[in-house]
Amino acid sequence: MAFNPLDEKGIPMEKQIHPWADLNVEPYRAKNVHPYTRTRIIAMNGIEVEAAIFMHQFNRHTVNPELKKELAMVRRTEQLQQKVVNWLIPATESILELTLGYEQVAVDLTAWLAQTEPDPNVKQALDFALLEDFDHLYRYANLYTMDTGQDPADIVGNYTEIMPGRPTIAEHRHPHDSLTMHYDAESADILTKLHVLTIVPAEQQTMNFYMNVGNRYETMLGRGLFQEIGMIEEQHVSHYECLADPTVSWLDRMLLHEYNECYLYYSCMETETDPRIKKIWEQHLDMEIAHLHGAIDLIKKFEGRDATEMLPAHFPELVVFQSNKEYIRKIIEEQVDLTKDGKEYVRVGELPEDHRYFQYQKMVNDDGVPSRDVIEQHIEQKQQDFRIETEGDHPIGPLQDRKSVDDQVARAA
Repeated sequence: MAFNPLDEKGIPMEKQIHPWADLNVEPYRAKNVHPYTRTRIIAMNGIEVEAAIFMHQFNRHTVNPELKKELAMVRRTEQLQQKVVNWLIPATESILELTLGYEQVAVDLTAWLAQTEPDPNVKQALDFALLEDFDHLYRYANLYTMDTGQDPADIVGNYTEIMPGRPTIAEHRHPHDSLTMHYDAESADILTKLHVLTIVPAEQQTMNFYMNVGNRYETMLGRGLFQEIGMIEEQHVSHYECLADPTVSWLDRMLLHEYNECYLYYSCMETETDPRIKKIWEQHLDMEIAHLHGAIDLIKKFEGRDATEMLPAHFPELVVFQSNKEYIRKIIEEQVDLTKDGKEYVRVGELPEDHRYFQYQKMVNDDGVPSRDVIEQHIEQKQQDFRIETEGDHPIGPLQDRKSVDDQVARAA
């Protein structure tokens, strides 16, 4: 059924402040939570963190005291929502177990966005980073089985395969090659704008998570892996944030943030299988609807424009967490050897020998690479790497061997 948040009233702002008992929610049970309930929670925590950070940045870029008051109220309620969502994650999940959830978010969210994205440039940006997050899941899964003896399938279920993507060792590129072309706000499809506003917080959250917890891992190998992949997440945030039109006004950005939150909470509500958590999505949707109306009122008040003209008559195709095995295999087969040359996507074999990519690779990879080491140590201990390959052998021949590491795929000229 088509849904338009502009037709709804939502929860009035003055009723959005809740007592502590309402915020300190009972976490899900780690052993029996559905993998995609976990991914929705992780994803929406990232969205709420972005909302709070955006509102703080907006506050720092306006001198209008009346606008500052309005931003303060919305910012406080976004923080309340973030506390509820993030507090659904139990302490019984280790950092590494939660990391597997983070990477499953990155894989299946990115794959869904790519398959539904109308802008070819944005779709290519999603496909490109998808193969890298897919490889990160593989690296962390091998660390997990080696250090705990437990099965990553207990966390990701049978929904997401675990095998090499674009090898992490090949992902380290010069900072100048993390840039992308931005869409044009005047002509871009609303779905493109929402997709960018979704993937940036998702990757930003992962980057921040690894920045804060990577040093908490007990082994030097694990600490090194979090550090290495954390640097790739920095690249991904740079890569994705360049996609948004930087000329859009702060109030228009606020409008799109609030609309996207409504869109995502509605998507979660429509697909959630846990009744208790579905009620949280419903409540937060009603809160965000009021935030959206507030943004519309601010644009009318301070800029004299009707912001509803920027929004469609109903939500576009919703975001769905689902298995994307066939699509991911297709992208691996077609794009595993892609790299970047400035804003362009090129085959690594097309780069000149003196390209900065190879110079950067030599600087960071010549004295040990944790993402390679973790697979080599897993093979040494268990005679092969860990994989979940439900759809057959790996689509790339050199990456089919489970008893040795080929670190030239996607990085040799």
